[in-house]
Amino acid sequence: MVHPLRDGGPPSSREPTVLAVAGARPNFVKLAPILHGLAEISGVAARVVHTGQHYDRAMSESLIEQLGIPVPDYHLGIGSGSHAVQTGAVMVGVERIVEADRPDAVIVPGDVNSTVGAALAAAKLGVPVVHVESGLRSGDWTMPEEINRVVTDRISSLLLCHCQDAVDNLAAEGIEGERVALVGNTMIDSLLDLLPAANATGALERYGLEQGRYVLVTLHRPALVDHPGRLGAVLEVLADLAPSLPVVFPLHPRTKARLDAVAPAALRRLIATDPLEYLEFVALEASARLVVTDSGGVQEETSALAVRCLTYRNNTERPVTIAAGTNRLVGVNPDALASAAAESLAQPAPAAPRIPLWDGNAGQRAAAAISDLVSAVNPGLPRVA
Repeated sequence: MVHPLRDGGPPSSREPTVLAVAGARPNFVKLAPILHGLAEISGVAARVVHTGQHYDRAMSESLIEQLGIPVPDYHLGIGSGSHAVQTGAVMVGVERIVEADRPDAVIVPGDVNSTVGAALAAAKLGVPVVHVESGLRSGDWTMPEEINRVVTDRISSLLLCHCQDAVDNLAAEGIEGERVALVGNTMIDSLLDLLPAANATGALERYGLEQGRYVLVTLHRPALVDHPGRLGAVLEVLADLAPSLPVVFPLHPRTKARLDAVAPAALRRLIATDPLEYLEFVALEASARLVVTDSGGVQEETSALAVRCLTYRNNTERPVTIAAGTNRLVGVNPDALASAAAESLAQPAPAAPRIPLWDGNAGQRAAAAISDLVSAVNPGLPRVA
């Protein structure tokens, strides 16, 4: 059921309007610079839908406040569930909103179930879909995110790419031309914008940490955390690091729910925390000696922050971070993780990489491309230079 958070019926029949749909924390980080950019463009109104795929306050509501974006106009409240349940609920909810609001375009960031559900609902109603972070490919069809990415890209009218690799991936699939725009990484816009505020949170002091003297860990993918033996083996490796460097492990809700019977002695040697608010997490990320993750966004953020990262996966859809020299793909072997961690901790911090268009202005470029799309739907709207 759709739950409007504030009054305000559908926009006037000719007011150019876009609907931005997000449900997971990284989606809001990617959307915020675009919403700020659209706010600077006269004549383009943006309405926000929060699907509620992430429903912990630290994972969504507090982040909306920190990013300075509008309170969502709608909240679907879908919560947890299987992929089919989440995707179906998003499709139903977004369909109702699109029918009521009649937007000129629907913006969907990332690769979660909210992304593909909203894109399918919009496309089937004939509304142009804008996919933020298009063209990422891991080549791993066991990852639900890979399916979501490919399906969303296929049905999108405007594909916003954050690096040349993504443009090349789309071209290899026959998607090119005016549909594709290389705008840069909007997630890095948010990171750079909020880094001073993050550093002022006192997060390091709160956890008794020293700059460059701890390891930060994020693990949440089902292929790892849903298997007690695999997760337990990783915790043992991390616990072996703890005598020399504290290991901070903010627990994703999925991970936390599966830890009861997994290596309790090893877990006690780590600094395990509840999910952190975005600013606190960025503060810990920026000052870490090493980050261990299975997250896509963390690979990008550590590259922008010039922090060494070990990705505990067999593949990555973000090879640009490996080319930058900040990220290393270690596979899913705990012994390989232990070896890579020892090697990384023996090395100095990497040099700050220069990744094209990861410059803090991607949101403005994305907003301009979206405005051009909306102008095609509303010929009377001036195009942005």
